[in-house]
Amino acid sequence: MFVFTTPGDGAIRDRLAQLSGAPYSYAEVGALENPVFPPGYRADRHRAPLGRGAACYERAKAALQRWEMFNVAWVRLHPQAPPIAVDTAFGISARYLGVWNLNFCRIAYTVEDKGEVERSGFGLGTLPGHILSGEERFCVEWHRADDSVWYHVCAFSRPDRLLSRLGYPIVRQLQTRFARESHAAMARATAV
Repeated sequence: MFVFTTPGDGAIRDRLAQLSGAPYSYAEVGALENPVFPPGYRADRHRAPLGRGAACYERAKAALQRWEMFNVAWVRLHPQAPPIAVDTAFGISARYLGVWNLNFCRIAYTVEDKGEVERSGFGLGTLPGHILSGEERFCVEWHRADDSVWYHVCAFSRPDRLLSRLGYPIVRQLQTRFARESHAAMARATAV
């Protein structure tokens, strides 16, 4: 949905109610947990350091739970910090070229891995009407071997509407910009 003003809470609640129980807009739900991306999608992997040690990892996990990676000037979450739980649906609005674009997603799975590499995060999937079709995973990782802590965004997507096909170069630029700015937001949130 494209609008010229900030999307209203009532319209967002109504759309979330309409999407309750709706299927994802793609068939490969959970595919980011596999080593190979599904065919026919554009793959993205962005990984950036946050610091070192258990304390940094705990701060990074807390920042992820607060959705700090969305603390960028041109993006809004609706509601502001939805609970990170499977089946939680929410809206994401992004403003560019003077227009707000509102899309809806649902948390498809959560990640909590222990071991030599600890991971914490979640994957979200697109819902009907989103300009893209696909999945995105946000994780923080603690590599015990070298004590490093990383922020990792991984996604596969493809245009799902005519407008997104026509404007796909702009969509790709915005995806890259978001990855860069979300890392900066996570770095700020985990700094001591």
